[in-house]
Amino acid sequence: MASLASLVALVTATPAIAASPPALRDGDHLTVTVRHAGAGRDGTYRLSCHPGSGSHPDVAGACSVVDRNTRWGSEPFAPVPQGSVCTMQYGGPATAHVTGTWSGRPVDATYHRSDGCEIARWNRMVPLLPDLGGQRSVGGSRTVHGRFMTGSPLR
Repeated sequence: MASLASLVALVTATPAIAASPPALRDGDHLTVTVRHAGAGRDGTYRLSCHPGSGSHPDVAGACSVVDRNTRWGSEPFAPVPQGSVCTMQYGGPATAHVTGTWSGRPVDATYHRSDGCEIARWNRMVPLLPDLGGQRSVGGSRTVHGRFMTGSPLR
């Protein structure tokens, strides 16, 4: 009878281990390299989450945004899908490269701001990536929080 009680205890304890919250994960480590984003934004930053640490300027915010974008069955760092219809706009020369491990999976993602889809993909990862919402683009146009605007700059 004691062995049956032990088996029941083991079976009921297993789901609690499998469903452990993100705070108990180990191995969420990212390196973010940002280029051409401007003074105070360019550089290489290290980030560890669960618990948070590293040289990233906003460790808690960066960990939080990646956690929010992590869903079962989807890749938080996935590129824009092939064949996507994207607005023709230029969000500036900034690029970012994110490498490391997240949720036990390898990460090797490149970000740029060459069209509306790529700008939206970048903006989903702010503050892991720097907020460039008001950065000027070509021809006096600018992107403001994912919206393309033409004409004179906002004041």
